[in-house]
Amino acid sequence: MAVILIVEDNDKNAKLARDLLQAKGYATLEAATGEQGVLLAQAHLPDLVLMDIQLPGISGIEAFGRIRGDARTARLPVVAFTASVTEVERRRVAQAGFDAFVSKPISLKEFLGTIQRLLQP
Repeated sequence: MAVILIVEDNDKNAKLARDLLQAKGYATLEAATGEQGVLLAQAHLPDLVLMDIQLPGISGIEAFGRIRGDARTARLPVVAFTASVTEVERRRVAQAGFDAFVSKPISLKEFLGTIQRLLQP
């Protein structure tokens, strides 16, 4: 069973992602800040990280950089999960090197399709 780390500070968004992922058979871990997300990624080495961009403390982009900068977590697929879908924000996410981008509110098909695609061997 694949383990997905959800880094999301909004309780409703975190619950929605958790419920959808668990309904599809994934195990989940959750963090509400970028710092917690980095620590959980390092401690548990999940199969995928779902990273909100606008977080309290360090941003999702900075947390992503820390995950990529650690040899143990550098290869984890990380999906940017954000309500900010402006072209500027999409460029920032792409330039940072995220593996994929999922916008909120989520499209069920896009969300689950992205997760499944990134978890394929």
